Amino acid sequence: MATASTIPPTSRAPDVPLRAGEDVPPGGADRSAPAIGVEGPHTGSLARRMMLIAAGWIMILLLGGGFALDRTLVNLVEDNFDDQLRYILTAMIGSTEIEQGGEVYLNRPLGDQRFLEPGSGLYWQVSGEGFEDLPSRSLWDRQLEVRGDHSDNDVHIYDSAQFPSEPLRVAERSLKLPNSDTNWWFVVAASREELNAQIRQIRSILVWSFAVLGFGLLVMAMLVTYYGLRPLRRIRVAIQRIRTTGENRVTEPLPYEVQPLVQELNALLSHSERQAEEARTHAGNLAHALKTPLTVINNAATAKAPDLPNTVIREATTMRRHVDHHLARARAVGRRAVGHARTPVCESAEAVRRAVERLYPDVRFDLDGNRSAQVAIERQDLDEILGNLIENAAKYGGGSVFVTVDAEELNPQCVIWVEDDGMGIPDEERTRIFDRGARLDTGKPGTGLGLAIVRDVAEIYGGSVELGESEDLGGLLVNLSLPRPL
Repeated sequence: MATASTIPPTSRAPDVPLRAGEDVPPGGADRSAPAIGVEGPHTGSLARRMMLIAAGWIMILLLGGGFALDRTLVNLVEDNFDDQLRYILTAMIGSTEIEQGGEVYLNRPLGDQRFLEPGSGLYWQVSGEGFEDLPSRSLWDRQLEVRGDHSDNDVHIYDSAQFPSEPLRVAERSLKLPNSDTNWWFVVAASREELNAQIRQIRSILVWSFAVLGFGLLVMAMLVTYYGLRPLRRIRVAIQRIRTTGENRVTEPLPYEVQPLVQELNALLSHSERQAEEARTHAGNLAHALKTPLTVINNAATAKAPDLPNTVIREATTMRRHVDHHLARARAVGRRAVGHARTPVCESAEAVRRAVERLYPDVRFDLDGNRSAQVAIERQDLDEILGNLIENAAKYGGGSVFVTVDAEELNPQCVIWVEDDGMGIPDEERTRIFDRGARLDTGKPGTGLGLAIVRDVAEIYGGSVELGESEDLGGLLVNLSLPRPL
């Protein structure tokens, strides 16, 4: 199984010729990765999306506001026009009297000169059943048609098309005059041409005003979109600088809204750097660890030493020990990068206990604590950590092993205690024992890598391990702290 950073030789498919001036990256071209400058999958333009949303809302608001304003202004103009008709109608009723024969007449002329001009667009008429109509001179030879569909004293205003070439706005009212039993109809009509001209002018002003306002709002939305998304373009330039100039962080000042993205990006870069540095460290450490055994084997083989087989076996064991150690670290680093795991501690501890009991059937195991406790570690790595600790406790203890899970539930990390009733480890040796290959009891089989692997894997996941003295059993106490799932 390959370890650390084994780099394949530079290769190129034979059917793809190398163009002049083209450099082949170390390790060969990655055909699965998109080429720089080639547009990858996306969900569309963010700027276009913002512009479409802004344009849609601007259109809806302008159309709704324009319609409401149009109806308001048109109603105001029509109400003003109708008030003038009501005023004239009231003045005409106040000027009407009954003659001796029952006919009606106006005791004074109405003030508007247009009533005296034929076809002027302003007309009045008084009608009564059984009597001839009394029209204004402006009607000339025409006659206003009285709707007569009501019997109250209110003024009724409506539009009329009784004159084909002249739409009218009509106000009429019926009432009985003093000294008369006849129901008289008073009608005032005015041409709608002036009213329609005012409405057209209002609507023209509204259309042009709202068109200019809509264009201005769209320009403003474009500017807001351009300058609002500008920090994202600056982030792109900063990332390009990281790729081309070797910078390792985005340090350019950016708005508060974009700063969390920059912080996450810098954290990702830092994480990638740590992984790369760990990979280089693993490769260097493994190469350095294997160098001496290989040199010993090579020298023994060259000198044809009589103890060559024993030398090969001894040095191969040493190399396997180093390989196992670095493979454990490499697996932990790789699995940590995949995502946050959720592993029940007691399930892993029970599985390890059953396996260790087969090796040490005379050892008594006790498992206590929070049965639902979970840690943010892959199951294989947790099994390896607990396997090393419990096996060491069984191997070097006096016959009893206690495992307590989540001993401090309020702790931000899950705490696991592994205790035995052995001789323990002196204070001055508790730091050295974590070194690779360090062993205090050389009389029992082992590689001296168990605690080193436990410490390294725990630290990779953000945990820690400490050694102490068990108060209950008197032997070694291992205090293992591991992160809880988010």
